[in-house]
Amino acid sequence: MSAVSFEGRVAIVTGAGGGLGRAHALELARRGAQVVINDLGGDMTGAHGAVTMADEVVEQIRAEGGIAVANYDSVATPDGGRRIVHTALDVFGKVDILVNNAGNIRNGAFTDLTPGAIDSLLDVHVKGAFHVTQPAFAAMRDNGYGRIVFTASAAGLFGSIHQANYAAAKGGVFGLANVVALEGAPHGILTNTILPAALSRMAADMAPEQFAGMPTTPAHMEPEMITAMVAYLASEENTHNRELYSIARGRYGRVFMGVAPGWHVSVDQPVATPDDVAEHIDRIRDLDGYAVPESMVAEFALVP
Repeated sequence: MSAVSFEGRVAIVTGAGGGLGRAHALELARRGAQVVINDLGGDMTGAHGAVTMADEVVEQIRAEGGIAVANYDSVATPDGGRRIVHTALDVFGKVDILVNNAGNIRNGAFTDLTPGAIDSLLDVHVKGAFHVTQPAFAAMRDNGYGRIVFTASAAGLFGSIHQANYAAAKGGVFGLANVVALEGAPHGILTNTILPAALSRMAADMAPEQFAGMPTTPAHMEPEMITAMVAYLASEENTHNRELYSIARGRYGRVFMGVAPGWHVSVDQPVATPDDVAEHIDRIRDLDGYAVPESMVAEFALVP
């Protein structure tokens, strides 16, 4: 018997009409989940919506003996987010799992990015995560159980040229996920974040120069490689919270943000000067003995 099962669980997967979202939804359904397939059906800029993508995934799940329903709302509006969650509540009576996967992309050099190219990504990635997670979180809190998986990106943590808007949006997702994890834990809601790298429609729109020097046919770039981690994080088997995982070319690894011990200003010197910083910069930058705080308060507590 498989350890990871979703029998009796209700899941929402946003952007589930293709790529990673489709793979996630199919796997959850195959393992017993009742799934809301949300997809606007547009291209990777978020335009030209159509219902066919979500419908096709629902049809495949049903053909395989699973249970699913389609939803075509945009995550980019508060009303859309509420309707996505209420689809699960109205049809299945609850929400146990939310996979925030919906995304869009508009690449461009930093100085060439238009307000529209910036706003469209913030609307979908950051605001979209807010709009869907808030009502889902409330439903999970009422039931005392939940699993939430956010989709960020290595671009948002480490940078990626010609993707300032995308990186800023994904960095925002990471910050949001940390707070949701802290507020959800007392209610049995565990929240984690992934940094996926896989072959998909979105990956096809990435700037080619980002992958210079990588193999022309990278191994293990199938969406299902990402789904393996997502399904685990969405399951009862997962007991981890507020963690970040990279999945790339067959490598699964935890990513973390740490703080170095640094340099402490003497108690008898109330104010440091720029000259003091220059003198101690090597010690400030030394990573030896770093810590991984569990919250902002925990980070402050590291200072004696």
